Amino acid sequence: MTTFLISIIVLALVFDYINGFHDAANSIATVVSTKVLTPFQAVLWAAIFNSVAYFIFKDHGVANTVAKTVNADAVNGGTMMNVIFAGLIAAIAWNLLTWWFGIPSSSSHTLIGGFAGAGIAAAGIDAVNTTVILKTASFIILAPMIGMLMAFIMSIWFLSSFGKGWKSRIISILVIAYVIYFLQSNLLTDPAKLAGKTDYESYLMQVIFYSKNFKWILLAFILLTMAFFALYLNKLNAHRSNLWFKKLQLVSSAAFSIGHGGNDAQKVMGIITAALIAGGQIGSFEEMPNWVPIACYAAIGLGTMSGGWKIVKTMGTRITKVTPFEGVAAETAGALTLFLTEALKIPVSTTHTITGAIMGVGATKRLSAVRWGVTINLIWAWILTIPVSALLAAFIYWILRFF
Repeated sequence: MTTFLISIIVLALVFDYINGFHDAANSIATVVSTKVLTPFQAVLWAAIFNSVAYFIFKDHGVANTVAKTVNADAVNGGTMMNVIFAGLIAAIAWNLLTWWFGIPSSSSHTLIGGFAGAGIAAAGIDAVNTTVILKTASFIILAPMIGMLMAFIMSIWFLSSFGKGWKSRIISILVIAYVIYFLQSNLLTDPAKLAGKTDYESYLMQVIFYSKNFKWILLAFILLTMAFFALYLNKLNAHRSNLWFKKLQLVSSAAFSIGHGGNDAQKVMGIITAALIAGGQIGSFEEMPNWVPIACYAAIGLGTMSGGWKIVKTMGTRITKVTPFEGVAAETAGALTLFLTEALKIPVSTTHTITGAIMGVGATKRLSAVRWGVTINLIWAWILTIPVSALLAAFIYWILRFF
């Protein structure tokens, strides 16, 4: 590898580390604000499950999408290296600036905006894959809305369980029935494929099959846990249910941390792979070396352990006051949204997703429970992230031309 390529890889991992502590609040804000875990315990918990995502998300679809933000055909190899370098510098600068001021902006959109902006500066608008940009930009709105809607529905579901009514029981039973049907229809190995195989070969095929589909098995487990717990809520008083929600929040925060790691680490994997292709080390995305995902998941996990306390305050207290019950609803809704978008290979903002989910649980109390003034300021930061990062990256790329 050339020195410049090594510098880009190191810079990408630095961005991944910064992404970890910048977005640590996404995973731990609610669990800290509800005092389920101390700040140190929370970041350690989130960091572990950020890294666990390596064993769950194996198709790297989000990474492939990010790698195609700039059309390699429109930019030659040497120029592409400068494009990636400029994009990373811009993304790191914007991330550190928003972290310093405690603004939960999107690391994902910062990276994509920087990559696209430098690409435009290098080869014009044709250098950018408009499909990726439009898809990503649309989920600036859709991701928080999906998170908000899911959190709102989940909160209503749990609230109806408190009332010991029949509606909650019917919903819970329907969820259990659907999950079992889904598992049976989609996640059972086709017996025909095992015909004529030895016991060892059959066992190996089933292990591979289930490892590839483990994210869906995990998602099914989360939904079943919530459904059975909603049934159990009917038998609990307010004090005992609150204690159980505190325990359940460990599950929901772990699920969201897995989604966070799986979504955000893949974006840096895409950037590093694009650099390896431009540097002539590999020929295509499918040839991505194993050390790339390992390094990216390790970097984001270490970054999360460093924390991000200014953003924790914004996410955990300034948007709306969060209880353990609301924390479970918000984190579970956020995890479901991230698993869904990862399956669709769409890079989304974990920040936007969990913010929308927190707003959703706040809205179940009353609309005034959400501090909309704070939320509007956050939305402005979200809207500005891609264009500001793009302009900054274009400026950095312009400077690099003189060296």
